[in-house]
Amino acid sequence: MQPHPFQPGLSPRQHTTLMALGLLAFMAALMLVADPTVAGTGGSEFNPLYTKLSDWMTGYLGRVVAAVFIIVGLVAGVTRGSVMGFVFGVAAGTGLFLAPNVIDATVSATLPLLA
Repeated sequence: MQPHPFQPGLSPRQHTTLMALGLLAFMAALMLVADPTVAGTGGSEFNPLYTKLSDWMTGYLGRVVAAVFIIVGLVAGVTRGSVMGFVFGVAAGTGLFLAPNVIDATVSATLPLLA
């Protein structure tokens, strides 16, 4: 077996292992230098936009769009001779209507700090 041309005396496997260890050390150093961030904080300038979109989705506009999803799904199901179009329409309408609650619950979820 010929030695690797970049590191005389090392086999290709040893060279690959050395490169992987170097990359791992570099990534560890980056994690030590990086500043901690807190997700879900800041960006208050987007609060009115998010409030408006979630109001639309849970208000009458969201109900109309959900009804349209169900009607289109029903028509697609009838033309294909399957109930799955109706099921997908109900799922899409329900997902649209419940999306703001799911997003709020996901983003505002907290874990206790261990001291």
